[in-house]
Amino acid sequence: MTMHPPLADFLKSRPAVLSRGPLAIILVEDDAVVAETLRHHLDIGFRHILALSPDPITLPPDATGRITNLRWNTRQADAHRDAVNAVIAAVPAGTWLYYGFNAEFLFFPFSETRTVGELLSFHTEERRDAMLTYVIDLYSPDLDRDPNAVSLGDAMFDRTGYFALARKDGNGLPLERQLDFHGGLRWRFEEHIPPSRRRIDRVALFRSAATLRLEADHRFSVPEYNTYSCPWHHNLTAAIASFRAAKALATNPGSREAIRTLRWKNSEPFQWRAQQFLDLGLIEPGQWF
Repeated sequence: MTMHPPLADFLKSRPAVLSRGPLAIILVEDDAVVAETLRHHLDIGFRHILALSPDPITLPPDATGRITNLRWNTRQADAHRDAVNAVIAAVPAGTWLYYGFNAEFLFFPFSETRTVGELLSFHTEERRDAMLTYVIDLYSPDLDRDPNAVSLGDAMFDRTGYFALARKDGNGLPLERQLDFHGGLRWRFEEHIPPSRRRIDRVALFRSAATLRLEADHRFSVPEYNTYSCPWHHNLTAAIASFRAAKALATNPGSREAIRTLRWKNSEPFQWRAQQFLDLGLIEPGQWF
């Protein structure tokens, strides 16, 4: 019988796998490239993955002990917020965590040859407790062939069209070292995207803390976690190559009939290498060489 315990019960038992990071939380919303998503995050060095899903999923046979499949309603509103906050409360303070969804793939500077553990060790040495990640939308070039817009073999993304706007506080004043980033499918097809979901910035890598809470809009309760760099120099940033927006645009009734293709003049084939994002300036190596 497939083990698929509820997330709350698992966390309450304080299992040993939660004692050290980096840990990845993957919310499985549908059946799109689930095994490939899990494999990618194992390969880049996460010590353990919590795969959250409403129903049991098939795990890679060689991943025994490295992935735990837990029951969670990933289709409920703000499913990521409540799941991540539950994990934050259960792990030791200072544990590095990552969260993402199926059909999303984390890339960071030099990830072809270095592990996520090495990345976060350096980031910790720079006295940073969080890392800004940009969600770079991937999409199939042929929606007739791939009605869910997912294609690993010939995925494309936008090489240009990214921009940042000042993030303001409740009084309309700019927040220090915080920006709202936009671009990709959420920008090109913004008429089909609610305003609250148009940003492409997500603080997906962060260290747990006793009072830390994730908000529904992917920002944290501690303002410093939401900054793109420290005050004295540029810091590392990473990217999440994601089919999530493409899936929504291609399958939601309000947009699927209006969109014939997601390609445009600035589409570029994705090489599945972080170096491609570095070359385009979409991620930042900071002082890490």
